[in-house]
Amino acid sequence: MTAVTTYWNRLSVPSRVLLVALPTLLVLGGLATLAVALLVAPLLDFLAANPDLVRFAIAATLVIVATIPTAFLIILLELKVIARMNLRVGPDRVGPFGLAMSVVHGLKVLAKEDYTPRGVDVPIFTIAPVAVFLATIMAFLVIPFAPGLVAQDFNIGLLYFFAIGGLNVVGLMMAGWASFNKYSLLGALRAAAQAISYEIPLTLSVVGVIILAGTMSLGSIVEQQAGSFLDWNVWKQPLGLIIFFIAGIAEANRTPLDMTEADQEIVAGFATEYSGMRFGFFFFAEYVNVFVISAMTAVLFFGGWNAPFDWPFPVDLALDPGSLGLGLLFVAGLAPVLGTVLLALPFWLGSSRISTLQALLIGFVLFNVLVVGAFLGWAFLSFDWVVGLFWMMAKSYLFVLVFVQMRATFPRVRVDQLMGFAWKWLLPASLLNIFATAIAVSILANR
Repeated sequence: MTAVTTYWNRLSVPSRVLLVALPTLLVLGGLATLAVALLVAPLLDFLAANPDLVRFAIAATLVIVATIPTAFLIILLELKVIARMNLRVGPDRVGPFGLAMSVVHGLKVLAKEDYTPRGVDVPIFTIAPVAVFLATIMAFLVIPFAPGLVAQDFNIGLLYFFAIGGLNVVGLMMAGWASFNKYSLLGALRAAAQAISYEIPLTLSVVGVIILAGTMSLGSIVEQQAGSFLDWNVWKQPLGLIIFFIAGIAEANRTPLDMTEADQEIVAGFATEYSGMRFGFFFFAEYVNVFVISAMTAVLFFGGWNAPFDWPFPVDLALDPGSLGLGLLFVAGLAPVLGTVLLALPFWLGSSRISTLQALLIGFVLFNVLVVGAFLGWAFLSFDWVVGLFWMMAKSYLFVLVFVQMRATFPRVRVDQLMGFAWKWLLPASLLNIFATAIAVSILANR
């Protein structure tokens, strides 16, 4: 006993912690392994019996995870594009070419103190940013990104989109009312008035598309635009496109129609009293909403996942790596080494300033870039959903770029001009579009 006590007293504090924790961890690990072994079979049986539940869990997880890089990418676009439009370089320090700057901005917002001012209605003040963020995320569920690549293809998907989009203003009203701040309340009242004004032309602008398609399923609307770019709804509904895009700018609270958070007038509007993670929810929701409006514009008027032209070369790459057998292990192990060395040789031989290690590092990076590019090219030629996803994302981010450029181009309008434009111009134009479409369809149907 004395020898044990002497040995214990000679140990450092980390060694004592490790000596006590290691057996405990081994016991807990054994118990966890046993529990997993006993629960795996019943869990698999439960999942097999409830495929709809599994699909919902996977779809919800993917939708939530997809919003994070979407917001970061749009923030980076704003930083870079607006800088170039102002003849500046933009971020070029954090990450290669400044590509990690938006991630740092997002993490900075989340790391700040989450302060709750005095006098606020704490439960409503806390729930409001979550409500705004969830309303934006739930709109993702019905956006068809490619054939079969949609979280939920409702028969009334378009109606669902407008119903969920209308919940966004509820969260803004909650934030402004609960903040106990006059600027926040003004921003909330503006949000409510703007939503009431622009929801009507936004909804009516797509009635012409519904008349032509005969359905509110977004997947069916995209399928009816298949063919070439001449079959897209943009040629059949040009006025509807203009109304939808302008009203969408107002719904997304973007410049020049961002009256709910006009910095020069009401500080930050509904978000004046927010900080930290709760402000981050508003911050993320705004940028995700920009992508949602852009994606819906592509789906309704620009063919969605359909390519603007037929692929001219019918290519069928039938690759079966399993046919190599054990040779696949040899190829997988040898190809990276040979590829790295071959790509590093020109840099190593061409410049005396580059060391052997630097040349190998450059070769390794280039090899991985080529492998990823080759894999994406093979997937693009082999799978229809990859082609559809490519065109859908290309069209969506083209409209995102328009949103970003508008922020650096147009001045903010006055609030009375904002409201008057909706009621005096957009609403009559949307009604005119409906009547013109209905008359044209009736005439063509009777011929």
